[in-house]
Amino acid sequence: MSQPVTKSGTQGQREQRMETRVAAGRIAGFNVAVTFLAVLAVLVATALYAQEKYSLKSPSGIAFSDFKGYEDWSVVSSARTDEVLKVIVANPIMIKSFKAGVPGNSQSFPDGSMIVKLQWKPKKSTEAQFAVDVPDVFTQAFVMEKDSKRFPKTGGWGYALFNYDAASGKFTADAGSPSDCGNACHTAVKAKDYIFHPYEKR
Repeated sequence: MSQPVTKSGTQGQREQRMETRVAAGRIAGFNVAVTFLAVLAVLVATALYAQEKYSLKSPSGIAFSDFKGYEDWSVVSSARTDEVLKVIVANPIMIKSFKAGVPGNSQSFPDGSMIVKLQWKPKKSTEAQFAVDVPDVFTQAFVMEKDSKRFPKTGGWGYALFNYDAASGKFTADAGSPSDCGNACHTAVKAKDYIFHPYEKR
């Protein structure tokens, strides 16, 4: 009669270590897959958000997509009221004109120039060692674009306002912002090609 074969202690330990490595590999693979899916979900959500935002148009047809990339445009200036912090940015065409001396050299900004006023509600900083207001909730993007053929009655500039709702994380086109919505105010600086803020020294 044959005797049952028994595994040596060393062989058993080797097999146990092998099983442990296999199990660890499976867990690591699972974690990588979960991480990949999470990153993919974030990227998809970001793409959908951008697509949704840039599908908006003002009542007069000014498309938010015309200003695509404004998040990375150069800063022109900043301003504030008692209730709003503002940062003004412009596209490369307009920045180039600013640096060339427009509008102080009696020249006008060329067609294709775009400027965006980004607005936040302020709050008191709880971290600074001195009293300072910092941006809190983002509220609006007020946009202007130069197109002499489209907007001949308002000095070549078209205006639009896109409101941001922090609760939903979405923009909407302001229903009360026709293409001349800012003209009455900006006529005060007609001599500066309707632009209030100069390109500040830095």
